[in-house]
Amino acid sequence: MDEQRSAYTKRMNHYDDLLTGRRWWSRLYMRGLWGIDDNEIAREVLDMLPNDFAGVLLDVPVGTAVFTYEKYLRMTDVAQIVGLDYSEEMIEISKRRFGDALPPFLRFVQGDVGNLPFDDESFDAVLSMNGFQAFPDKSRAIREIYRVLKPNGLFFGCLYVRGMRRIPDWIARHVLEKKGFFMPPNQTFSEYQVQFAHYYREVELRATSPIALFRCVK
Repeated sequence: MDEQRSAYTKRMNHYDDLLTGRRWWSRLYMRGLWGIDDNEIAREVLDMLPNDFAGVLLDVPVGTAVFTYEKYLRMTDVAQIVGLDYSEEMIEISKRRFGDALPPFLRFVQGDVGNLPFDDESFDAVLSMNGFQAFPDKSRAIREIYRVLKPNGLFFGCLYVRGMRRIPDWIARHVLEKKGFFMPPNQTFSEYQVQFAHYYREVELRATSPIALFRCVK
């Protein structure tokens, strides 16, 4: 059990180092090669959700909760949060991150964004941070998220967009896609804009180099 806990901790720390830029090599990778600060992007995204949010939120994919951990601890029990991920390992890492501090209103579900295990119009809001580049069928994911979102519901988050910066596009195609971290085809800013506009009555999509922030209202 101690060996398993140590292995999870190492993986979580390595993943967190990369995304948060807290090591010199991760800062070089994210800021030098990608030209972004994931911490700032995460703050902008999560500011779209008030701490006193009173509704049901779907977080897909929940990942390791590296950016949402502190946000969820600030929220109150008038909210209900479902963290869904295809990877059981990611869910386990998230649970270990919260430990005894796991809020009673947060639960984790293993599932596929292309076939969400929820009824129509189940959620008041859906958050998706850096998930679409890992979804094999992005159009189906958009349809499924729309299906489970209530009328006037909020769909928000951030995603990788192709065609904004040459070096990240090369890394995405020749490294991340080959390793299975990204799933092709990855879409351009205009392609996402057209798809979101097809479903949502309000669409705000803003590119920050190869990452776009979005806010859509059903």
